[in-house]
Amino acid sequence: MPLFKKRTAGKAGEWYYCLEHKKVEEGPECPAKDRFGPYTTRAEAEHAMQTARERNLQWENDPKWHDAPAAGGTDDD
Repeated sequence: MPLFKKRTAGKAGEWYYCLEHKKVEEGPECPAKDRFGPYTTRAEAEHAMQTARERNLQWENDPKWHDAPAAGGTDDD
């Protein structure tokens, strides 16, 4: 266990959404694994979860992710 906790450096004016605490923070307060961002405005960070849902839906419906198996190929390997 480290003796000193390394503080994540952030820039003023960068906004993040903390997944752990479910709150918006200016500059990273929580570890990168627990946050979305950076966002340029507080409003963007507040809508981070909605943005993620919309993007996930787009990716789930993207035909590039649902290619048909190659001709002659089988899944019985």
